[in-house]
Amino acid sequence: MVTPLRKNPNWKGRRGPVVLVIMDGVGYGKYEEGDAVRAARMDNLNILKHLSPNTELKAHGTAVGLPSDEDMGNSEVGHNAIGCGRVFSQGAKLVSNSINSGAMFEGETWKKLIGNVLSHNAALHFIGLFSDGNVHSHIDHLKAMIRRAKAEGIKNIRIHTLLDGRDVGETSALEYVLPFEEFLAELNRDGVDYRIASGGGRMYITMDRYNADWAMVERGWNVHILGKGRQFASAREAIETWRKEIPGIIDQDMKEFVIAENGKPVGTIEDGDSVIYFNFRGDRSLEITAAFEQGSEFSHFDRSRIPQVEYAGMMEYDGDLHIPKQYLVSPPAIDRVMSEYLVASGVRQLAISETQKYGHVTYFFNGNRLDKFDDKMEEYVEIKSDVIPFEQRPWMKCAEITDAVNDAIGSGTFDFIRLNYPNGDMVGHTGIFQAVVCSMEAMDIQLGRMKKAIDAAGGIMVISADHGNSDDMYEHKKKTGEVDRKADGTPKSKTSHSLNPVPVIIYDPEYKGEYSKTLKEGLGISSLAATCIELLGFIPPEDYDTSVFELN
Repeated sequence: MVTPLRKNPNWKGRRGPVVLVIMDGVGYGKYEEGDAVRAARMDNLNILKHLSPNTELKAHGTAVGLPSDEDMGNSEVGHNAIGCGRVFSQGAKLVSNSINSGAMFEGETWKKLIGNVLSHNAALHFIGLFSDGNVHSHIDHLKAMIRRAKAEGIKNIRIHTLLDGRDVGETSALEYVLPFEEFLAELNRDGVDYRIASGGGRMYITMDRYNADWAMVERGWNVHILGKGRQFASAREAIETWRKEIPGIIDQDMKEFVIAENGKPVGTIEDGDSVIYFNFRGDRSLEITAAFEQGSEFSHFDRSRIPQVEYAGMMEYDGDLHIPKQYLVSPPAIDRVMSEYLVASGVRQLAISETQKYGHVTYFFNGNRLDKFDDKMEEYVEIKSDVIPFEQRPWMKCAEITDAVNDAIGSGTFDFIRLNYPNGDMVGHTGIFQAVVCSMEAMDIQLGRMKKAIDAAGGIMVISADHGNSDDMYEHKKKTGEVDRKADGTPKSKTSHSLNPVPVIIYDPEYKGEYSKTLKEGLGISSLAATCIELLGFIPPEDYDTSVFELN
């Protein structure tokens, strides 16, 4: 339990609420060409920026707890940082540290899984995102675990690859598969049997989140566990065949494949095996974990056969529900988040987004906590997302989100409202420039609508983002900055997040002089918590990262 925040005696108050608008995936681009935010007609955002104090915030790398400033930010660590007001070492860094120190391999879970395989003369399976994007996973973590397993006497390993093309190049799968096959071949010279067994695109199998499309998980179950799917002699053959048969397909949408010999899958998951889901990020890990761990209460699809295995996740994906039951690395212990302080201080809160980012303004914002701190003081609203490729509906549900937020602003019920517009991130990941421009302009219309509601209520709107994405839609050559182009002269699409800074704009139409309009520079998005706390008339906790402004 936290103590209530101290009130700022010099704060003169506002009639309406403080509204934190998180424009997911919207940053300040480095290059004009490929910057969909700059290409879009963002009249309302530009007006708000012109009228308001504003600056840039860091939203990647060490500013959000990742290992280095070469690591792109993501929505999970971004919302963690925004919500808790401090920077905690995050998944990628925690896992790397655990592997490098050897702590993972001395842990009870690792020893149990290895012991299980040895005692049953069975196989060790790895399922996870197959890239070095470092957002959900890193292939180096997988390689380190395979090397250790070999050193501990494991003879049979099967890898079930989820192709990325989202946090890395959209058609880069073979850049990971071919060197990895060489890595396995080198290990196999010592008489072990290590192989890729199955795979498919991350947005087609296995990695659904927020219960949006359980059919993805069902396809993954059929491929990884049951070995049901189109058969190929190798992952390379599968990727090249699907690309030939479906022109333009990108890795994240790759159809499923099963590696087989003489018509028999080489790596179904059987009784006595051990399984490691090696993604460290939680949102796209919960559903496949439920399929492994739940019994008769599981009702999302017919699993046909449920192998009796030792299953573990890379990390604990849900700290409240303790999912999974076994994991290799403990997640960051994020405590004393802003929401908890606001509840203790009598601040009524609303959190709202559509399905794709609902968990970010609730679970991740609250430090990976599923439950509310106080049912009476907090309200969560989920607008159901369309189950459709985002480029086909690039406006997503931003209008419906705004409808609900404007009603809440006008109602006088809430003191603090936080929302997430997913457009810049979810549409940005498609790599389709025109769709991203459309998504930005759709969101901009809603910012204009919300500005009117803030004006009428006498509130404050804080506009920011969790990371960049839509601001960097083309691949650029590192040395020259020129756009990298395909053979036909068209730009190569970039579907991953950017390393660019994000905006913070404080629209305060009834400003009363309590703070300086010249905002600080060089801060990270973790400063948004203290900023919002001060705009609510309270003094932030001493160990929170500083607000973006100085109080007068």
